[in-house]
Amino acid sequence: MKRLMLYTPDMDGLGNIRQVMTLCQELMASLPELSILILSGTPIMHSFRILDGVDYIKLPSLMEAECHGSGSGFPAKNTHHILKLRSDIILCAVANFKPDVVLVDNKPFGVQNEIKSTLAYLYEYLPQTKITLLLREFLDSSERNGEVGARQDYGAAIKKYYDEIFVLGSPDVFDPPEEYAYTPTMKALPRFRSYLRREPGLRSRAQVRQELGISQQEALVLVTAGSGEDGMHIFVNYLQGYARTPAAQRPHTLIIFGPEMVPEARLRLEEWARKFPRIHTRAFTEDLMSYMDAADVVVAMGGYGTVGEILTLNKPAIVIPRLEPVQEEWILAQRMEQLGVFQVMQPECLTPRKLMQSVHAQLADGFKRAKLVPTLDFQGLPWMNSTFQTLRNGCVPELSPPIMSENIMKA
Repeated sequence: MKRLMLYTPDMDGLGNIRQVMTLCQELMASLPELSILILSGTPIMHSFRILDGVDYIKLPSLMEAECHGSGSGFPAKNTHHILKLRSDIILCAVANFKPDVVLVDNKPFGVQNEIKSTLAYLYEYLPQTKITLLLREFLDSSERNGEVGARQDYGAAIKKYYDEIFVLGSPDVFDPPEEYAYTPTMKALPRFRSYLRREPGLRSRAQVRQELGISQQEALVLVTAGSGEDGMHIFVNYLQGYARTPAAQRPHTLIIFGPEMVPEARLRLEEWARKFPRIHTRAFTEDLMSYMDAADVVVAMGGYGTVGEILTLNKPAIVIPRLEPVQEEWILAQRMEQLGVFQVMQPECLTPRKLMQSVHAQLADGFKRAKLVPTLDFQGLPWMNSTFQTLRNGCVPELSPPIMSENIMKA
């Protein structure tokens, strides 16, 4: 049995979870003897279908602000103790699971350095474990990214602990080593830059439209805001613009609110949406790719995972990125708009009228539009898959005894 451990921060949303599941599906298909353990504090992992051979450990949850340095989603609201608990759980899991490969998503030392002790343990006691860093091309503005990297000493972490770097993206869109002024150590590590093409949805376009009672000739707009925690402004503006549109010009619409939307707010929006016979609603789906494939235009936030799905399906879209607490979505959206991939609207410029005008313009152009996506490389999954074939060469020897909970308590 070969073992892969995947650590992913909490704040990366539904798109990132779907990306993680796509990666797991690809690896399990080619390495059926593989065992994958995911470590994450996201509160919605249980909502997804977990493949055979894949399991996860739920860490105590942190809010997005906490992942970037302030605020906590844990009831005790004691940041230090929460991070200590998470760090101990991660260390205990690694020591007992003894992975052949550890894949760290986005942050070299994890959320507020919480995997620093785990990396040190791997370095000391499991030196044959391969440690890989998975980065996105966009992290934040150059100034903020440089400040965080210097403060967390990412260069030293990568030089000491990491064997390779995967960068998701294309240098034709954004070149992190140059724009973020990577250190010579980071530039020297083997790295691959490509987007991850998402797996097709579970159902065909025709099946989804049949479910919604929409013919193949009718226009369909998908409105989604990821987990829904901070997407209220998108739904409100869309429904207001829809209500002001003449009935004959209102397109069929599917609104997917997301599992983290406040239930009371979602119920109010659902009641409002029921006034319009062409609007369909869902609280959540783990099969967004099927619904996105069935749509003619997508209105969405600009999370990295969602953008990857839009690119994979080559779908006309209106993207409304988050501007805080980091500028990752704004930078990504700007670069994609410059390439003509989709339209971008800043949140402060969003109005019901502008949104519906953009929707109708996209619908008018969408059926006659040539392929949107430029020549971007989407071979990330096959390339990562081929890299992980090295797992076939054997397992990590047990050089050290497992760390049990009582050992941690004594530390």
